[in-house]
Amino acid sequence: MTIPGGLPLGENLRSGRERTRARILVVEDEDALARLVKNHLERAGYEVRTEGKGKPAIAVAAEHWPDLVVLDLMLPDMSGYEVCVELRRLYRPWVLPVVMLTALNQPKDKLLGYSHGADAYLTKPVATSELVSTVAEMLSHVERRS
Repeated sequence: MTIPGGLPLGENLRSGRERTRARILVVEDEDALARLVKNHLERAGYEVRTEGKGKPAIAVAAEHWPDLVVLDLMLPDMSGYEVCVELRRLYRPWVLPVVMLTALNQPKDKLLGYSHGADAYLTKPVATSELVSTVAEMLSHVERRS
């Protein structure tokens, strides 16, 4: 599947303009959900790494340069809002999109997510097709700006 004006789903352009599989970092402390998200994103053609805590996720993002982060808000060591702020210190939004995926579904929660640097905000439970589509759309914005 190709997003209009973009690359086939799961592909990305990096420096040197070669095609590679887009790298997604999923930050989710619920193992079953992390596996589910990982499986669906991998089936869509992405390379996926998971982390269950905020601090290790920030370290992974700093070292491995993901193309996008799927971020839960309720993590055991720090809030997803704090993780997002740290990610924004490392990367600008047009370089690293952040998709918040959380059970917090009140308008104030969404506003907080966006004010802390999220590019998209999805609430659990979410259809995996919606998640994959949102990831593809966010990555297409990055591609158009490259």
